[in-house]
Amino acid sequence: MRLHWLPFAFLTLILSGCGGPSAPKEETGEQLAQTYCSSCHLPVKPGQLDKETWLKHVLPAMAPKLGIPVSAYGEYYQVANSQEKSALSFAQWLKLVDYFEKNAPDSLGEEKREPLLEDWSVFQLKKPAPGSRPAMTLMVKMHEGTVFSGDADPPFLTRWSKDLKASAAPELPSMPVEAVFAKPGEAYFTAIGSMMAVDQKLGQLVRVDLASKKVTPIATQLQRPVQSVPGDFNGDGLTDWLICGFGHNQGGIYLSTARADGTYETQIIHEVPGATQIETGDFNRDGRLDFMALMAHADEGLWLFTNTGKGVFQAKNLLRFPPLMGSTGFQLSDLNKDGKPDLIYTAGDNSDYSKILKPYHGVYVYLNEGDFRFKQAWFYPVNGATKVIARDFDGDGDLDLATIAFFADFQKRPKEGFILFEQDKPLHFRAHGLPIEKEGRWMCMDSGDLDGDGDEDLVLGNFSVGFNNLDHFKPFWDRQTPFVVLENKTK
Repeated sequence: MRLHWLPFAFLTLILSGCGGPSAPKEETGEQLAQTYCSSCHLPVKPGQLDKETWLKHVLPAMAPKLGIPVSAYGEYYQVANSQEKSALSFAQWLKLVDYFEKNAPDSLGEEKREPLLEDWSVFQLKKPAPGSRPAMTLMVKMHEGTVFSGDADPPFLTRWSKDLKASAAPELPSMPVEAVFAKPGEAYFTAIGSMMAVDQKLGQLVRVDLASKKVTPIATQLQRPVQSVPGDFNGDGLTDWLICGFGHNQGGIYLSTARADGTYETQIIHEVPGATQIETGDFNRDGRLDFMALMAHADEGLWLFTNTGKGVFQAKNLLRFPPLMGSTGFQLSDLNKDGKPDLIYTAGDNSDYSKILKPYHGVYVYLNEGDFRFKQAWFYPVNGATKVIARDFDGDGDLDLATIAFFADFQKRPKEGFILFEQDKPLHFRAHGLPIEKEGRWMCMDSGDLDGDGDEDLVLGNFSVGFNNLDHFKPFWDRQTPFVVLENKTK
């Protein structure tokens, strides 16, 4: 899984104390917002959230970051000598709050979208027998005709045969959120340590011998790692690992370098929380392995890390997103067949202070205009979009998009939890809403040829409990089945 919600883009750092210089008293509320709400990320505007969310949730969470005390009832108060510790005066803070109160809308509108085609497209449903506990699936991964699933409570790994029969799997140090099968009979699992938004170094990357079930730590004391990617990053012929430490207030990107004796040395190479996903490649064609990383905390965006030699990287920002976007994942694929990898990006994390449906959540396509200059070319609104996979699912020679949305609008648009975007002409997609909304709530997804017939199947992991952001909403989906398989019948 790309635990791109855990993984989801937390607003804890939305205005994270990166206060600017003292502002003159005559500044307007808008100017104060520009100064204090934009010093370490893109500016935020009142119209990006509704009035109640700003006043009752986001601004009270922001205030302590800037040295403004908040009572247990969400009221701001002034204390003696508070200006010595605050980024701005109490009067300035009240003026900033007034600016948001006067300019924020009562509610956010909806983006227009083409209606979903309610059919099965090229898929049919298969699923294992229900479990005895509520499904809390954090990871699904296909490998050689089997499925591996990882659960949150209790944290364990399960291996499933092609006919979806369960068997015991190695015991891991904590709940697995990602798997890499680098060599035959060997797997590497990223264990997050804790789902809670805490700064604890409990995560690990471990190597597992699938036959003996022996578990060997590769990197330990990681801050909520959500992905690990192999590669020879220092050019010594050995396989190293890049690790996304999503963290909370702390975190970053780790490089775990292989030694000749089989051990590893792990160091943090980009100490910024919110590392969500990495894609590797020799992007500047100099023979060294570079990577791109999506960061999903306050300063959200896509960065290119160019390998300058011996595992040293130079960072360059390619795209920045507002801190309310809730970045969840991306993929590099050549959608327009011009030989350059384009960017497919999802935004939809909705698990912090602004737990409302947002019209800018969804699936985006940015075309590569050369030298990784990306320009938005397509957008489809999907509430709570969590992950996208680009594959030729219908076998017509172009790429289609499969998406899941953990924070979908289950009251009004329940089918947006899974959508297949079938590309029928360049950058035009027919959106299929498969009738699987009652089968589960999809936290994770993987693709592969599970049945060995030459086309791409999908597996969707069901995290069936908790995280209910919708008022007066009662979940209606299957709570026991850990995952479902969408078997492709193109071939």
